[in-house]
Amino acid sequence: MEIAKRLEGIGEYYFSQKLREIETLNKDGRDIINLGIGSPDLPPHPDVIKTLQEEAAKPTVHAYQGYKGSPVLRKAIADWYAKWYQVELNPDTEILPLIGSKEGILHICMTYLDKGDEVLVPDPGYPTYSSAVKLAGGKCVGYKLQEKNNYEPDFEQLEKTGLKKVKILFVNYPQMPTGQLPTKELFEKVVAFGRKHKILIVHDNPYSFILNDNPSSLLQVEGAKDCVIELNSLSKSHNMAGWRVGMLCGAKDRIAEVLRFKSNMDSGMFLPVQLAAARALSLGKEWQEQVNSVYKKRREKVFELLELLDCAFSKKQAGLFVWARIPSAYKDGYVLSDEVLYKSNVFITPGGIFGKAGKNYIRISLCSTEEKMEEAIKRIKLRG
Repeated sequence: MEIAKRLEGIGEYYFSQKLREIETLNKDGRDIINLGIGSPDLPPHPDVIKTLQEEAAKPTVHAYQGYKGSPVLRKAIADWYAKWYQVELNPDTEILPLIGSKEGILHICMTYLDKGDEVLVPDPGYPTYSSAVKLAGGKCVGYKLQEKNNYEPDFEQLEKTGLKKVKILFVNYPQMPTGQLPTKELFEKVVAFGRKHKILIVHDNPYSFILNDNPSSLLQVEGAKDCVIELNSLSKSHNMAGWRVGMLCGAKDRIAEVLRFKSNMDSGMFLPVQLAAARALSLGKEWQEQVNSVYKKRREKVFELLELLDCAFSKKQAGLFVWARIPSAYKDGYVLSDEVLYKSNVFITPGGIFGKAGKNYIRISLCSTEEKMEEAIKRIKLRG
């Protein structure tokens, strides 16, 4: 059977392939420590699990749900945005719950892109941006983020390249994979750029609460709703990655446009999951402090591991990962990653999977216990 042309140039997701390889190595007795994937290993708050259990036991909650999500969840999202980001959203018209924010990336591309439309995609950046653009028939135009420029877009350079066919700009701060935090000035520049060139700005914002004392939203900028839609998620902030709960926030018209596509692709989430998510969003500052206290200790271990590998890195990164430049002795991050995997039975992510600009970097996840990180450090010390 011949596959559709839209899949040409789109390979299997890197982590999907690598996990199979790690599974094979484990079957051979290697006991690989996986420091690659950002899947939180901590549980959600007990009250969130309790809500799911209690609601799922009710006989009346198992039917199809509305495509716009439960009003309870939409209200909780609006309250959460007002409390943490000081952003006012109408829960009836400016919020669309998603089955994880990853699906929202594709929904947006399918809603707005026709064949040949161009999309500005960060390099390094989340690989799903490029895949979704290609699947929708669009053309990816990478814009390089450089360490020397604090991983901020060079807007003057972008304007010189020509923007006539550009419909969307993807941005992501705190940036993944670099951990770069945004400034108020950067967000203002992003919104001004979108408004000036009539480009839809898609801000992917799942990491704002992790190791960051000042969570921010691009929608905080005055006039942002004219050109910005923002994706957010409970996966990282509330340890609910497997629950698949995300959201899209923006102007009424943008939400309605994306809903036209989404409503033809899926139905609403299981109601008890939505109600449990609403409970999660009501948690106070002490929850975030508790989660971040764990990640701070783990991050210190990752710093120790990276120093062993002679990598260079900033200690001011936010998010679930640490991004580091490899020693010049290595051709690229893939070589260092494979060396550590095969000699030390530890997997770390090569930066090249996030784009050409990530070639000389690696990324390490904070989603493993301190004990596992200690063991990884011991193994790396022993490598020949």
